Amino acid sequence: MSYAFIFPGQGSQSVGMLAELAESYAVVKEVYSEASDVLGYDLWDVVQNDADGKLNQTDVTQPAMLAAGIAVYRTLASQAELSPRYMAGHSLGEYTALVASGVMTLSQGIELVAERGRLMQSAVPAGQGAMAAVLGLEDEQVVAVCDAVDGVVEAVNFNSPGQVVIAGEKAAVDAAMEAATEAGASKVVPLAVSVPSHCSLMKPAADALQDKLAAMTFAEAQTPVLHNVNVAVSANEAEIKQALVQQLYQPVQWVKTVQTMKESGVEKLFELGPGKVLMGLNRRIDRKMPTLAVYDNATLEKAISSL
Repeated sequence: MSYAFIFPGQGSQSVGMLAELAESYAVVKEVYSEASDVLGYDLWDVVQNDADGKLNQTDVTQPAMLAAGIAVYRTLASQAELSPRYMAGHSLGEYTALVASGVMTLSQGIELVAERGRLMQSAVPAGQGAMAAVLGLEDEQVVAVCDAVDGVVEAVNFNSPGQVVIAGEKAAVDAAMEAATEAGASKVVPLAVSVPSHCSLMKPAADALQDKLAAMTFAEAQTPVLHNVNVAVSANEAEIKQALVQQLYQPVQWVKTVQTMKESGVEKLFELGPGKVLMGLNRRIDRKMPTLAVYDNATLEKAISSL
């Protein structure tokens, strides 16, 4: 069977995630310990207790989710021989895929996404940006709605047929939400985020991230990773870095990512990390492409038995 591993992004985090898996497999806490050494604080304690309400701060969420995905991946790898055809990740999850594929070390990945979160938050002050999910319109309709609104608002996540996320300046997003409803959207939902990801407002953050990436050395991927921005596999380190820079201010092409894997012969997807967000999206993209979300002991056993 040809299969691929996919990794979720922000929004899948929750207090107490992976607690059961950590009780059974020491590698989970080992991953978080390595991440904590890079960050200078106890990331596992934040994930399990979140006494100060930090888990949903983007500079904390991003390393917490990357560590979660790698913890599940390494746990699975300790129990089964793995040979995925591809790896991919949604937004932040692309970094998790690059760590899992061997392009960057876990320490490099944690350092990068923590800085990525800080840069994103500083690019647009809290309250000035917004995101919303538009349901029930064609992609082209959502793009047209955004184009017709004054100010910065763009279609940024093509998540599944009939579900597109928009992002930009708060006033422009509010106007686009109203216009989308008038255009026939079945539902328009504002998202509880502090940063308008993947839109042109993130260009200053992308420029700063480029400087950070320039100082790092990456290895060759052991498994091909499909990038969010172009749904392609990079041939070299420079292309990988450029894809990560562009990802900050250009759309996530998730529908095309799943379709490309299917067309390449992938028969099953495994979502590694907390939650089932990508499994839900994938069902709407292609119901004939089964996806198993792996995040606890029971789902891990299912994954092992089906590999």
